[in-house]
Amino acid sequence: MADMLAISTAVKEGRRKIVEQLVNEALAEGEKPEDILNKGLIVGMNELGEQFKNGEVYVPEVLVAARAMKKGTEILKPLLLQANVQSLGTVAIGTVEGDLHDIGKNLVGMMLEGTGFTVVDLGENVSPDAFVQAVRDGAQIIGMSALLTTTMPMMAVTIKALEDAGLRDKVKVMIGGAPITQEYADQIGADGYSADAASAAELAKRLIAA
Repeated sequence: MADMLAISTAVKEGRRKIVEQLVNEALAEGEKPEDILNKGLIVGMNELGEQFKNGEVYVPEVLVAARAMKKGTEILKPLLLQANVQSLGTVAIGTVEGDLHDIGKNLVGMMLEGTGFTVVDLGENVSPDAFVQAVRDGAQIIGMSALLTTTMPMMAVTIKALEDAGLRDKVKVMIGGAPITQEYADQIGADGYSADAASAAELAKRLIAA
């Protein structure tokens, strides 16, 4: 019987080689790829997300854990596709136009993937048109990040662009970043705000369920 606790612990501790070894062993023992993902890899990432929210671990630990998680998902991805295991949904993320910061966005992307979403990373300095195109291409949620007060207004511009394109009711919009607040999210008509990467993954799950 594969040790799911060992897999989740290896993810939390960022032990890439151990994750790779344990995932391959679990597959050799006949475990379903979706069970390894949901009961092993995702459990570990979610537990670390809670620790991150509580200030028990910091960004470097999360980045290392996310890389370990990615190693596991790389092995499972082709098998999950074969088994036609459904993603929770597609989230297109990006730092808004004029802003080149990406650490927060990358963390959010890793946490979303760790929770079972398909993530389309649009990168930094993303124009409103590029977010609109991502929705046309099938994104059910867009996640916008800004670290500068000067680039925050681009979030409102992007939401307006979605409205003008007739797509606003087809997508959920979540925003985040150091200067962003729930008040600002309400003001510009975003569907949700998240203060950190772990909360962003939880928020995406709530938005997709709604």
